[in-house]
Amino acid sequence: MNHQHIFKAQLNWTSKKEESASKFYSKTHQIKIEGKPVLNVSAAKAFKGDPELYNPEDLLLSSLVSCHMMSYLYVCSQNGIEVLEYSDSAEATLEVSADGSGRFVEVKLYPKVKISNSDQIELALELHQKANQLCFIANSCNFPVLHHASCEVA
Repeated sequence: MNHQHIFKAQLNWTSKKEESASKFYSKTHQIKIEGKPVLNVSAAKAFKGDPELYNPEDLLLSSLVSCHMMSYLYVCSQNGIEVLEYSDSAEATLEVSADGSGRFVEVKLYPKVKISNSDQIELALELHQKANQLCFIANSCNFPVLHHASCEVA
């Protein structure tokens, strides 16, 4: 039986007076999610956004990294693996076409995991695939999410 969950976000943007004569609009806006701090967002610097703010590309990559980690911790707990540390330095490749459209073509995750039991290193590495199969965000993407995992004993 499938379960559905609804997530809601509210976006607010206002034109600045000086923009009416310009051919470029400010990309800075706010996203509000009930009960959470306001998220100030812009376009990436490459697309004339504010480089000090998060952009949609940052947020998509952050969602993938975070969701994979949570899925991974879940499958490790199911398999009796004690994870002591987890870090990742992920990369996303965005391809922009001549007409201005674009899409992510791949994401590479580089999770580094420290576990307590040296006998479980091989299983700990294999479980990244299972975590990817369970990851809500990865399952929603139309591009490959690749894993270059490492594991060591603390």
